[in-house]
Amino acid sequence: MNVNARIVITLWLMTTMAPPLAAPARLPITRPESVALDGQRLAQIDHLVAEALAERKMPGCVVAIGRRGKLAFLKAYGNKQVQPSVVPMTTDTVFDLASITKPVATATSIMLLIEQGKLRVTDRVAAHLSEFAVNGKEGITVYQLLTHQSGLIADNALKDYEDGPAKAIARVHALDTVAEPGTRFIYSDVNFIVLAELVRKLSGQDVAKFAAERVFHPLGMTETGYLPREELRARAAPTEQRDGKWMVGEVHDPRAYKLGGVAGHAGLFGTAQDLAVYASMMINGGHHGGVRVLSPSTVAMMTAAYPVPNGLRGLGWDKRSAFSSNRGETMTPRAFGHGGFTGIGFWIDPAFELFVIFLSNRVHPEGKGAVNPLIGRIGTVAVEAITDQRPSQVGSSTVLTGVDVLQRNHFRALQGQRVGLITNPTGINRDGVRTSRLLHEAPAVKLVALFSPEHGADAALDVSKVDDTIDKTTGLKVFSLYGATRKPTAEMLAELDTLVFDIQDVGTRFYTYVSTMGNAMQAAAEQKKRFVVLDRPNPINGVDVAGPMLDAGRESFVGFHPLPVRHGMTVGELALMFKAELKLELELEVVKVEGWNRADFFDATGLPWINPSPNMRSLTQALLYPGIGLLETTNLSVGRGTDTPFEVIGAPWLDGRVLAEALNAAELPGARFVPIRFTPSSSKFEHQTCGGVNLLITDRVQFEPLRVGLEVARQLRRLYAVEWDVKAYDRLLCNAKTLQAVTEGMAVEEMENSWRPALAEFIQRREQYLAY
Repeated sequence: MNVNARIVITLWLMTTMAPPLAAPARLPITRPESVALDGQRLAQIDHLVAEALAERKMPGCVVAIGRRGKLAFLKAYGNKQVQPSVVPMTTDTVFDLASITKPVATATSIMLLIEQGKLRVTDRVAAHLSEFAVNGKEGITVYQLLTHQSGLIADNALKDYEDGPAKAIARVHALDTVAEPGTRFIYSDVNFIVLAELVRKLSGQDVAKFAAERVFHPLGMTETGYLPREELRARAAPTEQRDGKWMVGEVHDPRAYKLGGVAGHAGLFGTAQDLAVYASMMINGGHHGGVRVLSPSTVAMMTAAYPVPNGLRGLGWDKRSAFSSNRGETMTPRAFGHGGFTGIGFWIDPAFELFVIFLSNRVHPEGKGAVNPLIGRIGTVAVEAITDQRPSQVGSSTVLTGVDVLQRNHFRALQGQRVGLITNPTGINRDGVRTSRLLHEAPAVKLVALFSPEHGADAALDVSKVDDTIDKTTGLKVFSLYGATRKPTAEMLAELDTLVFDIQDVGTRFYTYVSTMGNAMQAAAEQKKRFVVLDRPNPINGVDVAGPMLDAGRESFVGFHPLPVRHGMTVGELALMFKAELKLELELEVVKVEGWNRADFFDATGLPWINPSPNMRSLTQALLYPGIGLLETTNLSVGRGTDTPFEVIGAPWLDGRVLAEALNAAELPGARFVPIRFTPSSSKFEHQTCGGVNLLITDRVQFEPLRVGLEVARQLRRLYAVEWDVKAYDRLLCNAKTLQAVTEGMAVEEMENSWRPALAEFIQRREQYLAY
């Protein structure tokens, strides 16, 4: 993971957009009504564009609006050229897409590298580009580049590009910051010039070739790319004059031009119909026409809303910021898009399965056009034309869990069944009614038994064994699956047709509820019983995957299946994986969640937080748990017996000031550490005063619990080699190589590199089981 700063301009660049081997991909063109759009409403666009043409906001434009994989509106207006002669606009006109390059070419390429395990969004750029690590840029992350929070200047001087691409890139690497990284939003072309260098270094190809081979050509987008071939240049819309010559099929941006026409911030050309294919791919979670470009989790990560000063951005995309004047006013919070200086607007709203494309050469002939307000109005019209959905019906605040969907569908999935339910207090619907009560009262369902996991039916016990009980509401026996047995017996299942699982997980491998589910699935398969999972969101998001894999042969109740510590899956998705990889002959049904965005944390769902276990009392603690929970098998308190478990760590032999100083010096993204003293009222070091630290999450987006937990372990080993029991660290870690790395004091980045190939393999492995 390194970056070569040189750009070599060679002849093959002129053929980046190679002639198509087959017909280009096209979305079918249909009547608006066939995709629930009001054609009369869309006709308003004609009047809006006519006004803009009359006011000379642009010489002409192409507008494309699509929904559900079809084009419902595609029109050309005005002229693509007015000097030196007039040439009418056509729908197949090729446009200089300007800053649309940033998300569509560069950011998409970066996300592919993340999928491949070559890069992480929280990586320091300098870890891959050593020459970038000067003048205050050592700590800048990939995330800060993608969201324009790097502190880099918007554009460095044009004279920096006069001596050829290699020297230009060297000058970019030598730039100073103009703000403390992470403190300001500065929309910067420089950010994406650097990101393109990351693509070059990590892939061995420049962004033009990488994006063409991995994105555009697979999708059949044969009219999209850098340095358009002659046939496409003949269809290109001119912009302005450079050195007395019209720029036609030649990049307008002067810095991209000096870089040979290939850059991370500008240089891409394309047509409306090609961009419609890309939009369809994004709406479909990364695939189109039988071709998968990105995984659903990667699309979710890329298009999630990340807070920036005075706004929200995606990774490479705009969401709501000072640059969103071209966004439709009534688009939902899930919408993402971008503009381009030459007169481009591109917005996608997956909640409506809608996209709006506006392409113009508003800078032709003299650079005086203005189209962003028009683009925004067209986007608003497009949403208003939707006839089968309103904005109030969609969005992250309307998440339905599996039990909500089951209830809405009148319990059809369980009709006529004798049912056993594995649950605890987290098994509730949106109104707070327990699943056990819902099934007990459902007219066509016979609830005959209940089962409880670790911590018991009320999730209140912190003991080594839980006994069977009687449920007060239903009068049914509650069989403990954390007592004499951890797997339902044949006798327990004898009177059942279907076993149902409804418990909130927290997204960490060693949290035992998924082990209870796996054991129950095996028992159901053995006894020929049907198994139904009422799915729930992963509260710490379904995108981030981190940590070492479970070593082969180390399976146990705290490590049921080969997973990384943070798996980024829901219990329903894990059930699909368990069935396939354990080869269970089992009738399995997952009642899916509705309205959940994989990138969302629990607080975006609108669902109530119910403590899934006695010491898991908040979303903050759930996010800390993958890293801090690993430490609790050692002779260290992780805050059990305090009001803030997993938010504090300590021991009587530990000096909190020394540990906090060491951890803060590590500059872990999104985390700070405050020295404290505390006295647990129960559990480890009961009634003993402990020195320790309070862990603060200062930026949830950048915070990485595994990195924090491992850095804590590394510093404990360094500072307290005698006092801290390092061997016990492996009881939940279950990875001998990582234990050895901690024992030897290896840097966390080296540890991560050691498991990166296995983690990348897991990410590919899990792809087929992702339901959202």
